[in-house]
Amino acid sequence: MVVVTWRGRGLIGRCLDALAAQTRVHRVLVIDNASSDGTAEELATHPLRPHVLRMRCNTGYAGALATALPQVETPFMGWLNDDAQPEPNWLAALEQALDYDGTAAAAASVLHTEEGISTGVALTRLGYGRDTAGASPFGFCGGAALLRTNALRRIGGVPGSLFCYYEDTDTSWRLRLAGYRVVAVPDARVRHLGGASARHGTPSFHRWNERNHLLVLLRCAPARVAAQELARFAGLTLLLPFHRNPPRTPNFALRLRLRVLTEVALRLPATLLARHQIGRCTTVSRTTLWSTWAGRP
Repeated sequence: MVVVTWRGRGLIGRCLDALAAQTRVHRVLVIDNASSDGTAEELATHPLRPHVLRMRCNTGYAGALATALPQVETPFMGWLNDDAQPEPNWLAALEQALDYDGTAAAAASVLHTEEGISTGVALTRLGYGRDTAGASPFGFCGGAALLRTNALRRIGGVPGSLFCYYEDTDTSWRLRLAGYRVVAVPDARVRHLGGASARHGTPSFHRWNERNHLLVLLRCAPARVAAQELARFAGLTLLLPFHRNPPRTPNFALRLRLRVLTEVALRLPATLLARHQIGRCTTVSRTTLWSTWAGRP
């Protein structure tokens, strides 16, 4: 079980309390993303005594999971954010689901948040990942999930360069391209304080969200879809100065969108190389996967 924390004082203790109450035996590795708020002291005094790897700088949720993967020696790798508090039967339910279905490589939890219930991630017609309460989601929510370690390594591991957001959508997409399934597990319930660390709605959130949306499309989607959405984003950005009443939401701020386009351009060579490498593991065509899942509730 890998728990990622960043400035998680007051959260990480409750998360570890919930892990200590699990009915299934497990190991806990906490990746502390250079917290400076007393998180390290809270970890050192917690009765669970988890193994802690403290990073020299904040590598984000995706970067922390990518760092942890080489150290995982168990058949399954759990992903858990520090603002998640699973019920005692959570891990057992996820393991049973993967044991039962050999074609499934990821098991998604049912997250109970202030906004409602999420069973995983759906894929919009524009290629955005969004929360869904459907029984058969496209992907899992990375805040609380269980993955087959060998399958994750086979598809290239965790996309650490995304920093945070869309690492779960990207991983789910690559798993499905490789012929694996993602299953929702109704009995794996988790209380989730989504965005407790990253602050949804901030400029940083929108920058990561928009940038990673485009990068994941370039990595995983059909070429036509990726090119179309990149062109749409660039076109809207270039027209903003001429718009009489531009949208007031942070993701339509001109400076933010120009930064997103710059970052995508700088990462384009590495992203296209990753696309080629992903294609080598593909058993389901990108077009088939897109037509099956894009826009599905």
